[in-house]
Amino acid sequence: MKRQFKADLALLAVTVGWGSSFILSKNTLTALEPYNFLAIRFIISGVMSSLIFYKNILRLDKSTVKYGFFIGFILFTAYAFQTVGLNYTTASKSAFITGFSVVLVPVISALFLKKVPERAAVIGAVMALFGLGFLTLNGSLALNIGDLLTLCSTFAFAMHIITVGKYTASVDSISLAIVQIGTVGILSLIMTLTTETLVIPKGSDVWINLVILSLVCTSGAFIVQNTAQKYTSATHTALIYTGEPVFAAIFAYFISREVLTPRGLFGAVLILTGMLVAEVDFKCIFNRPKYPDTRIEKDRSA
Repeated sequence: MKRQFKADLALLAVTVGWGSSFILSKNTLTALEPYNFLAIRFIISGVMSSLIFYKNILRLDKSTVKYGFFIGFILFTAYAFQTVGLNYTTASKSAFITGFSVVLVPVISALFLKKVPERAAVIGAVMALFGLGFLTLNGSLALNIGDLLTLCSTFAFAMHIITVGKYTASVDSISLAIVQIGTVGILSLIMTLTTETLVIPKGSDVWINLVILSLVCTSGAFIVQNTAQKYTSATHTALIYTGEPVFAAIFAYFISREVLTPRGLFGAVLILTGMLVAEVDFKCIFNRPKYPDTRIEKDRSA
Protein backbone atom coordinates (compact mmCIF):
# COMPACT_ATOMS: atom_id res chain seq x y z
CA MET A 1 0.00 0.00 0.00
CA LYS A 2 1.46 3.38 -1.04
CA ARG A 3 2.34 5.97 1.60
CA GLN A 4 0.00 8.54 0.04
CA PHE A 5 -2.95 6.14 0.12
CA LYS A 6 -2.22 5.32 3.76
CA ALA A 7 -1.98 9.02 4.56
CA ASP A 8 -5.30 9.70 2.81
CA LEU A 9 -6.98 6.90 4.78
CA ALA A 10 -5.55 8.30 8.01
CA LEU A 11 -6.85 11.78 7.16
CA LEU A 12 -10.28 10.29 6.39
CA ALA A 13 -10.31 8.77 9.88
CA VAL A 14 -9.41 12.21 11.27
CA THR A 15 -12.30 13.71 9.30
CA VAL A 16 -14.77 11.22 10.79
CA GLY A 17 -13.45 11.94 14.28
CA TRP A 18 -13.72 15.69 13.84
CA GLY A 19 -17.20 15.24 12.42
CA SER A 20 -18.27 13.56 15.65
CA SER A 21 -16.52 16.19 17.79
CA PHE A 22 -19.11 18.91 17.08
CA ILE A 23 -22.05 17.12 18.64
CA LEU A 24 -19.92 15.67 21.47
CA SER A 25 -18.59 19.15 22.26
CA LYS A 26 -22.06 20.72 22.15
CA ASN A 27 -23.42 18.12 24.55
CA THR A 28 -20.46 18.60 26.92
CA LEU A 29 -20.90 22.38 26.93
CA THR A 30 -24.18 21.92 28.78
CA ALA A 31 -22.10 21.00 31.85
CA LEU A 32 -18.94 23.10 31.35
CA GLU A 33 -18.09 26.64 30.33
CA PRO A 34 -16.15 26.97 27.03
CA TYR A 35 -12.59 27.56 28.31
CA ASN A 36 -13.08 25.10 31.16
CA PHE A 37 -14.09 22.50 28.60
CA LEU A 38 -11.11 23.25 26.33
CA ALA A 39 -8.67 23.20 29.25
CA ILE A 40 -9.74 19.72 30.41
CA ARG A 41 -9.92 18.35 26.86
CA PHE A 42 -6.50 19.57 25.73
CA ILE A 43 -4.63 19.00 29.01
CA ILE A 44 -5.79 15.37 29.10
CA SER A 45 -4.79 15.05 25.45
CA GLY A 46 -1.39 16.69 26.00
CA VAL A 47 -0.53 14.56 29.04
CA MET A 48 -1.58 11.28 27.42
CA SER A 49 0.21 12.11 24.15
CA SER A 50 3.40 13.00 26.04
CA LEU A 51 3.31 9.71 27.97
CA ILE A 52 2.71 7.62 24.84
CA PHE A 53 5.32 9.45 22.73
CA TYR A 54 7.76 10.29 25.54
CA LYS A 55 10.76 9.45 23.32
CA ASN A 56 9.72 12.18 20.88
CA ILE A 57 9.27 14.65 23.77
CA LEU A 58 12.78 13.86 25.07
CA ARG A 59 14.14 14.89 21.66
CA LEU A 60 12.37 18.27 21.63
CA ASP A 61 14.42 21.11 20.17
CA LYS A 62 14.00 24.89 20.16
CA SER A 63 12.57 25.01 16.64
CA THR A 64 9.84 22.49 17.45
CA VAL A 65 8.87 24.35 20.63
CA LYS A 66 8.86 27.71 18.81
CA TYR A 67 6.81 26.49 15.85
CA GLY A 68 4.52 24.41 18.05
CA PHE A 69 3.73 27.30 20.39
CA PHE A 70 3.05 29.63 17.46
CA ILE A 71 0.74 27.14 15.73
CA GLY A 72 -0.82 26.24 19.09
CA PHE A 73 -1.74 29.88 19.72
CA ILE A 74 -3.50 29.98 16.34
CA LEU A 75 -5.26 26.70 17.17
CA PHE A 76 -6.34 28.05 20.57
CA THR A 77 -7.86 31.11 18.88
CA ALA A 78 -9.73 28.87 16.46
CA TYR A 79 -11.14 26.57 19.15
CA ALA A 80 -11.99 29.45 21.48
CA PHE A 81 -14.20 31.13 18.87
CA GLN A 82 -15.68 27.82 17.71
CA THR A 83 -16.46 26.50 21.20
CA VAL A 84 -18.09 29.73 22.40
CA GLY A 85 -20.05 29.85 19.14
CA LEU A 86 -21.36 26.33 19.69
CA ASN A 87 -23.38 27.65 22.63
CA TYR A 88 -25.49 29.70 20.21
CA THR A 89 -25.75 27.57 17.05
CA THR A 90 -26.30 23.95 16.09
CA ALA A 91 -23.52 21.36 15.73
CA SER A 92 -24.28 20.75 12.06
CA LYS A 93 -24.25 24.48 11.18
CA SER A 94 -21.01 24.96 13.11
CA ALA A 95 -19.40 22.12 11.18
CA PHE A 96 -20.42 23.48 7.77
CA ILE A 97 -19.20 26.98 8.62
CA THR A 98 -15.90 25.58 9.92
CA GLY A 99 -15.55 23.58 6.70
CA PHE A 100 -15.38 26.86 4.82
CA SER A 101 -11.74 27.08 5.99
CA VAL A 102 -10.84 24.60 3.24
CA VAL A 103 -11.78 27.22 0.65
CA LEU A 104 -9.97 30.00 2.53
CA VAL A 105 -6.66 28.12 2.59
CA PRO A 106 -5.65 28.75 -1.06
CA VAL A 107 -6.89 32.34 -0.90
CA ILE A 108 -4.95 33.19 2.29
CA SER A 109 -1.89 31.31 1.01
CA ALA A 110 -1.98 33.37 -2.17
CA LEU A 111 -2.14 36.60 -0.17
CA PHE A 112 0.86 35.61 1.93
CA LEU A 113 2.80 34.59 -1.18
CA LYS A 114 1.76 37.79 -3.01
CA LYS A 115 0.20 35.76 -5.84
CA VAL A 116 -3.22 36.11 -7.45
CA PRO A 117 -5.49 33.20 -6.38
CA GLU A 118 -6.38 30.65 -9.04
CA ARG A 119 -9.72 31.14 -10.79
CA ALA A 120 -11.07 27.89 -9.32
CA ALA A 121 -10.28 29.06 -5.78
CA VAL A 122 -12.11 32.35 -6.35
CA ILE A 123 -15.17 30.63 -7.87
CA GLY A 124 -15.22 28.09 -5.03
CA ALA A 125 -14.94 30.80 -2.39
CA VAL A 126 -17.83 32.78 -3.93
CA MET A 127 -20.04 29.66 -4.09
CA ALA A 128 -19.20 28.81 -0.49
CA LEU A 129 -19.97 32.35 0.64
CA PHE A 130 -23.42 32.17 -0.98
CA GLY A 131 -23.91 28.79 0.65
CA LEU A 132 -22.86 30.24 3.99
CA GLY A 133 -25.51 32.93 3.54
CA PHE A 134 -28.29 30.37 2.88
CA LEU A 135 -27.11 28.31 5.83
CA THR A 136 -26.75 31.03 8.44
CA LEU A 137 -28.66 34.20 7.52
CA ASN A 138 -32.23 34.57 8.71
CA GLY A 139 -35.05 36.61 7.18
CA SER A 140 -33.64 39.90 8.47
CA LEU A 141 -30.21 39.14 6.95
CA ALA A 142 -28.65 39.13 10.43
CA LEU A 143 -25.98 36.65 11.47
CA ASN A 144 -26.64 34.58 14.56
CA ILE A 145 -23.92 35.42 17.13
CA GLY A 146 -22.91 31.76 17.22
CA ASP A 147 -22.55 31.66 13.43
CA LEU A 148 -20.48 34.87 13.50
CA LEU A 149 -18.12 33.52 16.17
CA THR A 150 -17.76 30.26 14.27
CA LEU A 151 -16.98 32.18 11.10
CA CYS A 152 -14.16 33.97 12.97
CA SER A 153 -12.80 30.57 14.01
CA THR A 154 -12.84 29.48 10.39
CA PHE A 155 -10.15 32.01 9.46
CA ALA A 156 -7.99 30.77 12.35
CA PHE A 157 -8.46 27.13 11.29
CA ALA A 158 -7.37 28.10 7.76
CA MET A 159 -4.22 29.68 9.21
CA HIS A 160 -3.65 26.50 11.22
CA ILE A 161 -3.72 24.33 8.09
CA ILE A 162 -1.30 26.71 6.35
CA THR A 163 1.20 26.88 9.23
CA VAL A 164 1.15 23.11 9.86
CA GLY A 165 1.86 22.54 6.16
CA LYS A 166 4.75 25.00 6.33
CA TYR A 167 6.52 23.75 9.46
CA THR A 168 5.76 20.02 9.81
CA ALA A 169 8.27 19.08 7.11
CA SER A 170 11.19 20.66 8.98
CA VAL A 171 10.66 19.22 12.49
CA ASP A 172 9.37 16.07 14.19
CA SER A 173 5.65 15.95 13.37
CA ILE A 174 4.56 14.14 16.54
CA SER A 175 6.42 16.52 18.85
CA LEU A 176 5.05 19.49 16.90
CA ALA A 177 1.49 18.23 17.36
CA ILE A 178 1.96 17.61 21.11
CA VAL A 179 3.38 21.12 21.69
CA GLN A 180 0.35 22.55 19.86
CA ILE A 181 -2.04 20.53 22.01
CA GLY A 182 -0.25 21.52 25.22
CA THR A 183 -0.29 25.19 24.23
CA VAL A 184 -4.06 25.13 23.73
CA GLY A 185 -4.53 23.40 27.08
CA ILE A 186 -2.38 25.91 28.99
CA LEU A 187 -3.93 28.99 27.35
CA SER A 188 -7.43 27.58 27.97
CA LEU A 189 -6.59 26.96 31.64
CA ILE A 190 -5.36 30.55 32.02
CA MET A 191 -8.58 31.84 30.45
CA THR A 192 -10.85 29.70 32.61
CA LEU A 193 -9.02 30.73 35.80
CA THR A 194 -9.34 34.43 34.92
CA THR A 195 -12.81 34.59 33.33
CA GLU A 196 -14.71 31.52 34.52
CA THR A 197 -15.08 29.23 37.53
CA LEU A 198 -13.00 26.09 37.16
CA VAL A 199 -15.22 23.01 37.51
CA ILE A 200 -14.29 19.33 37.45
CA PRO A 201 -17.32 17.49 35.99
CA LYS A 202 -18.82 14.53 37.81
CA GLY A 203 -21.27 12.94 35.38
CA SER A 204 -20.16 9.80 33.55
CA ASP A 205 -21.71 10.99 30.27
CA VAL A 206 -19.61 14.17 30.34
CA TRP A 207 -16.42 12.21 31.03
CA ILE A 208 -17.13 9.73 28.26
CA ASN A 209 -17.46 12.65 25.85
CA LEU A 210 -14.28 14.26 27.22
CA VAL A 211 -12.23 11.07 26.90
CA ILE A 212 -13.36 10.51 23.31
CA LEU A 213 -12.70 14.14 22.43
CA SER A 214 -9.29 14.14 24.16
CA LEU A 215 -7.89 10.87 22.85
CA VAL A 216 -9.59 10.41 19.47
CA CYS A 217 -10.52 13.90 18.27
CA THR A 218 -7.48 15.71 19.70
CA SER A 219 -4.44 13.47 20.33
CA GLY A 220 -5.08 11.04 17.51
CA ALA A 221 -6.40 13.63 15.08
CA PHE A 222 -3.64 16.24 15.36
CA ILE A 223 -0.79 13.73 15.54
CA VAL A 224 -2.13 11.97 12.44
CA GLN A 225 -2.72 15.27 10.63
CA ASN A 226 0.79 16.57 11.31
CA THR A 227 2.33 13.27 10.22
CA ALA A 228 0.12 12.50 7.21
CA GLN A 229 0.63 15.88 5.56
CA LYS A 230 4.21 14.84 4.84
CA TYR A 231 3.05 12.08 2.51
CA THR A 232 0.01 13.45 0.69
CA SER A 233 -0.75 16.52 -1.39
CA ALA A 234 -2.54 19.64 -0.18
CA THR A 235 -5.32 18.92 -2.69
CA HIS A 236 -5.89 15.43 -1.26
CA THR A 237 -5.88 16.78 2.30
CA ALA A 238 -8.34 19.59 1.58
CA LEU A 239 -10.64 17.34 -0.44
CA ILE A 240 -10.79 14.77 2.37
CA TYR A 241 -11.54 17.51 4.91
CA THR A 242 -14.62 18.52 2.93
CA GLY A 243 -16.28 15.43 4.40
CA GLU A 244 -16.07 16.83 7.95
CA PRO A 245 -19.37 18.77 7.91
CA VAL A 246 -21.10 15.84 6.24
CA PHE A 247 -20.04 13.47 9.02
CA ALA A 248 -20.96 16.15 11.58
CA ALA A 249 -24.48 16.41 10.17
CA ILE A 250 -24.82 12.61 10.24
CA PHE A 251 -23.66 12.38 13.88
CA ALA A 252 -25.85 15.34 14.86
CA TYR A 253 -28.90 13.68 13.30
CA PHE A 254 -28.42 10.28 14.95
CA ILE A 255 -27.32 11.58 18.37
CA SER A 256 -29.41 14.73 18.82
CA ARG A 257 -31.89 14.55 15.93
CA GLU A 258 -30.65 17.88 14.53
CA VAL A 259 -32.17 18.41 11.08
CA LEU A 260 -31.17 21.17 8.65
CA THR A 261 -33.98 23.12 6.96
CA PRO A 262 -34.30 22.83 3.14
CA ARG A 263 -32.69 26.26 2.88
CA GLY A 264 -29.88 25.14 5.17
CA LEU A 265 -29.38 21.95 3.16
CA PHE A 266 -29.13 23.99 -0.05
CA GLY A 267 -26.53 26.24 1.60
CA ALA A 268 -24.59 23.20 2.82
CA VAL A 269 -24.56 21.73 -0.71
CA LEU A 270 -23.27 25.05 -2.09
CA ILE A 271 -20.47 25.10 0.49
CA LEU A 272 -19.43 21.53 -0.34
CA THR A 273 -19.61 22.28 -4.07
CA GLY A 274 -17.48 25.38 -3.57
CA MET A 275 -14.90 23.31 -1.71
CA LEU A 276 -14.77 20.75 -4.50
CA VAL A 277 -14.49 23.41 -7.21
CA ALA A 278 -11.62 25.06 -5.32
CA GLU A 279 -9.67 21.89 -4.66
CA VAL A 280 -10.25 19.45 -7.55
CA ASP A 281 -8.35 19.84 -10.80
CA PHE A 282 -11.22 19.09 -13.19
CA LYS A 283 -9.08 19.85 -16.26
CA CYS A 284 -6.71 17.08 -15.28
CA ILE A 285 -9.61 14.68 -14.70
CA PHE A 286 -11.51 15.34 -17.94
CA ASN A 287 -8.46 15.77 -20.16
CA ARG A 288 -6.87 12.52 -19.07
CA PRO A 289 -5.84 10.48 -22.15
CA LYS A 290 -8.21 7.62 -22.90
CA TYR A 291 -5.46 5.32 -24.14
CA PRO A 292 -1.97 4.73 -22.79
CA ASP A 293 0.98 6.27 -24.57
CA THR A 294 2.23 3.52 -26.88
CA ARG A 295 5.69 5.05 -26.97
CA ILE A 296 6.04 4.60 -23.22
CA GLU A 297 4.92 0.99 -23.54
CA LYS A 298 7.52 0.39 -26.28
CA ASP A 299 10.25 1.96 -24.17
CA ARG A 300 9.37 -0.30 -21.26
CA SER A 301 9.39 -3.41 -23.42
CA ALA A 302 12.75 -2.53 -24.98
